[in-house]
Parts: sequence; structure tokens; C-alpha cells
Amino acid sequence: MENPLMTTAYLLHLATESGGILYIMAFLLTVALGVIIERSWFLGRLIRKGDMLLGELSRLRHLDPSAIRELKDRAVDDPHGEILAVPLDFPEISDPHRLSELLEEAILAQAPHIDRRMWMLDTIVTLAPLLGLLGTIIGMFNSFEVLGKPGSAPTEITSGIAEALVATACGLFIAIVGLVFFNGLNNAVRLVIHQLDRIKVTLVNRMDAPRHAVQAHASVASAPLHGLTTAAAKG
Repeated sequence: MENPLMTTAYLLHLATESGGILYIMAFLLTVALGVIIERSWFLGRLIRKGDMLLGELSRLRHLDPSAIRELKDRAVDDPHGEILAVPLDFPEISDPHRLSELLEEAILAQAPHIDRRMWMLDTIVTLAPLLGLLGTIIGMFNSFEVLGKPGSAPTEITSGIAEALVATACGLFIAIVGLVFFNGLNNAVRLVIHQLDRIKVTLVNRMDAPRHAVQAHASVASAPLHGLTTAAAKG
């Protein structure tokens, strides 16, 4: 059975041969995994909560402040809750266009919180292969130094080249894993933004419908009176 100490010593040897690049790549992998885990949990929770809120909002027939406040309380400190707070904070707004602008302003304010730390994962995906290539080049320099030593065996050169390629392999591995999760998390961010846009449109529509209903009712109610007035004028 392989001795764990020998394995640790060999890994330390590889890191030294790469000029310390493998230490940096181990740090980048740790950061990438931390961002992936935290963002996956955060965005997954937002998506589930957004689906629940949209289902509740779609059952409303008008902009009911008490119902909106109840939904907002379920999404405290979340982007969805900040959007639902807009019609409650501005109850005097009666223009749907003005309400839509206020909701759009709230969405723009929440966007940086939704894709927070995504730039770190994007940077690691780009940086890891470059660092791996740099580590390989440094390892190749160390390997070719053997040629200047008298009596050097060819196996020393080939083994050194093989060890130098470990840095490139590690960089590609980090980049591949990071890219897969980066694209998936970007898709989750777009889905959350889409949910916020749907909440905005739903709130505006629920506000606009009652006003048109009142206007239509007023028009119907005034029609007989207008007819009587016209008949009286003709008489």
C-alpha cells in the first residue's frame, strides 16, 4: 500500500517544480468551489421562492395591499420582496406607467445582488489554464537544465516533462469544472431576473384592471342618463 507521506511529499515536489503555481491553483479551486456552492444554494432558493410568489400573484384579480404585504413578508430580505414592496411604499401611485418605472428601478437595484461573486468564477475559468501553462513552462525549464549536467539519463528529462504537464492538466480541470457551473449559474441568474420582470408585469396588470372596470361601469351608468338628457332636449 502506498505511503500517504510519500504522496504528500510527491505533491509538494510537483508544486515546487511548477514554481509554486500549483499552490495558487489549489487556492483558486477552493475559491471556485466556495462560489459554486454558495451561489447554487442562493439562486436555487430564489427560484423556488419566485415560483411560489408568482403562483400566488397570478390568483389575484386586483392589487390588494393586504395580500401583497403578506407575500412580501414571505420574501423578507430577498429581491422578490423588494419588488413587492414598491406598490406598498407608493400607495398614491395610480398611473400604471409610473408604477412600472418604479418597479424597473427596483429590479435594477437588485441585479447586482443576484449575480454577486459571479465575476470571481469567470476570472478563475480564464486564469486557471494560463497559470497551468505558466507552471508547465517553469517545469520545462527545470527539466531541460538536466541536459547541461554530465551523465544525465534521458529518463530524468522525460520524467521532468511529465511532472511539468501536471500544472497544465490541473489548470484545464479547474477551467472545465468552473465553466460548466458558471454557465449553469448564469442561466439561474437570468431565470431570477425573468421572475422579477414577471412580478413587475403582474403587479402593473393587477393595478390597471380595476381602473378600467370602474371606468367601464361609469360609462354604462351614465349612458341612460345621457339618453334621457338628449330626449329632453329634443322635446
